Amino acid sequence: MPKRKVAIAVGGVAALGAAALLLPNANASQDRNGQNAASGATGAKTLKSADASNLAGQLQKILGDAFAGSYYDGGKQQLVVNVVDGDDNVIVQAKKAGAVVREVDNSLGELRQAAKTLKTRATIPGTSWAVDPRTDKVLVTADSTVTGAKWDRLQSTVRGLGADMATLKKSAGSFKTFVSGGDAIFSQVQGGNVRCSLGFNVTASDGSPAFLTAGHCGVAAKDWSDSQNGQPIATVDQATFPGNGDFSLVKYNDPNTQAPSEVNVGNGQTVQIKQAADATVGQAVFRMGSTTGLHDGKVTGLDATVNFQSETDPNGVDTVTGLIQTDVCAEAGDSGGSLFTQDGGAVGLTSGGSGDCTSGGETFFQPVTAALQATGATLGDGGAGAGDQAGAGDQAGAGDQAGAGDQAGAGDQSGAADPSASAGGQAGAGDQSGAGEQAGAGDGSGAGGDQIGGGADPSGAAGDQSGSGAADDGSSQTDTH
Repeated sequence: MPKRKVAIAVGGVAALGAAALLLPNANASQDRNGQNAASGATGAKTLKSADASNLAGQLQKILGDAFAGSYYDGGKQQLVVNVVDGDDNVIVQAKKAGAVVREVDNSLGELRQAAKTLKTRATIPGTSWAVDPRTDKVLVTADSTVTGAKWDRLQSTVRGLGADMATLKKSAGSFKTFVSGGDAIFSQVQGGNVRCSLGFNVTASDGSPAFLTAGHCGVAAKDWSDSQNGQPIATVDQATFPGNGDFSLVKYNDPNTQAPSEVNVGNGQTVQIKQAADATVGQAVFRMGSTTGLHDGKVTGLDATVNFQSETDPNGVDTVTGLIQTDVCAEAGDSGGSLFTQDGGAVGLTSGGSGDCTSGGETFFQPVTAALQATGATLGDGGAGAGDQAGAGDQAGAGDQAGAGDQAGAGDQSGAADPSASAGGQAGAGDQSGAGEQAGAGDGSGAGGDQIGGGADPSGAAGDQSGSGAADDGSSQTDTH
């Protein structure tokens, strides 16, 4: 399959609504490019979310122990930084840098220690926790499966931390993993098929074209195809799950594969991925999935720890650390797919969460920056001819989207889930009916012409993509992740 052209494509007409939100805002915000001047010599600056993320990192280094977290206020387009020292010099430094400074009681170290206490005493399936910079407390969440003695234990632990340190709330959904995200990718394993999603095209450390996807996909299967029963086009090179992340590096078998660094957002429009970007609490982001298409939301927490119920050991737990938490919806079949910003920043790879795209919920993502660092890959066009791909490089930053300054901050989060990324056709939350009808890009399933396996003549619209609820005789044979 010489010079195969590979892109990331939206998986369904559901993407059109979010694409309509993405592109007009991109054009409008571009007109304001370069006008983010400070409101005063020492006043808070108007910042795009990417600039706010960079500033937060700089201030954390400058302020040291006085730094107590930060978040992006998208409505005012300002970075809010919490400080605990009370030293006027510290406050002046933060203000001169362009941040809004707020003095708080709990240090970041104290809040993280509270999260560690929760991890030790209340690592219960269906729970999560994060440091919330809005309230200067640890926000603890329990899903619908946490009842009886488990709920009593969690509640007792939270009360022991004190009302000024932690709060507890209930979530209507339940945590589970998802698999799929950009183009659907498939693998045949003993007992059935596995379906995941391509995240971002990258260049491996040896210069070969490759892509990133979820780690639990790479653990479930080694060889991947762009159609359910097609020949493998890529092979897993590295996979991490569980442990410190949920990511895989998968190399294309054909070294001449053209792998442009772009995301197809539907309706013939693409967003060129220009760089890897660290997430910021309150940042507006977009997620693409082969099951549910394109959806948007905000980053609500960083450095999350999730405890997935082991599929191989009924009494075991697969713990994953260092994830991003968002309020972007996702469903089974969306794992591995791309989380990105309006200005082309690659932020995350879909891992798992709770809820669906009807009721909403929490979704966790593997940070792209950490995956690149661990694998040695670089973000950008891989393979021959990729450099001439046109993208939406003139689109403006996600900072122009309305942010969520009141969202949860970074911290140790934990949530138990039912991982759906298992091989062998095991039933579970990830089993999507109609998954067998997810066509590879060569079959014309995606929106736009830049499909995986683009040697075929894609028909454009994603009408062949079956939805998560569509019936299919072979659906029981495919695990969606």
